[in-house]
Amino acid sequence: MTFRTPWNLVIASMAMTLFGSAPNSQAARPDAVEVAFEAPLTDWVVEQQPGGSVTVEDGALEIRDKKGCTVWYRHPVEAPVRISYTVTAKSTERVSDINCFWMASDLDHLDDLFAEGHGREGAFAQYDDLQLYYVGYGGNYNATTRFRRYLGRGEKPLLSGFDLSEPAFLIKPDKPYRIELVADGVKAQYFRDGELIFEYADPKPLTKGWFGFRTVWSHLTISDLKIESLNR
Repeated sequence: MTFRTPWNLVIASMAMTLFGSAPNSQAARPDAVEVAFEAPLTDWVVEQQPGGSVTVEDGALEIRDKKGCTVWYRHPVEAPVRISYTVTAKSTERVSDINCFWMASDLDHLDDLFAEGHGREGAFAQYDDLQLYYVGYGGNYNATTRFRRYLGRGEKPLLSGFDLSEPAFLIKPDKPYRIELVADGVKAQYFRDGELIFEYADPKPLTKGWFGFRTVWSHLTISDLKIESLNR
């Protein structure tokens, strides 16, 4: 079922699903919510360099970018969680960078990614101080697909085995991909069309944070966003 306006119903369902109900509540909780893209983008935070735009068209998020863009879901999620969505890189623009951040937080403001003075305006280097999971799918002019675990304070090592360049792991223009991001409190996983591309057993797993869509100099269409609690 798709939750649409009023948005307070979506947020109430999200809070119950991902953070649990009040301690004495016995009310049944849904396992997942489907988040509709609707204008205005009240529940999204757009950080974008000049020259680009983020709009909603026919129920999909349209990111047209030149110099760098991140579109964050305003509300944090908590492990164990799966975030899934469909994304297409349009051939009308450079085909590159179907990227994402998840379980992101600011070490200086753990409870508020958007604290006053955070200084992020869409340039990629401005995210180096966050801790998060990141996949750059088809980055570097569609030449690489990489996973990184950002440690914060500028540390974002590229680990062995998490740097792919084979054509099977790069972007085909105008092809919809179903992406799944998992953080289960032990590991991070990245799936593409049901295939596990990356799995990282995190010695210090990220259990709460924000997720966002990330790209540069491309035209992405994003739809069918679902956020699922993996608690059973």
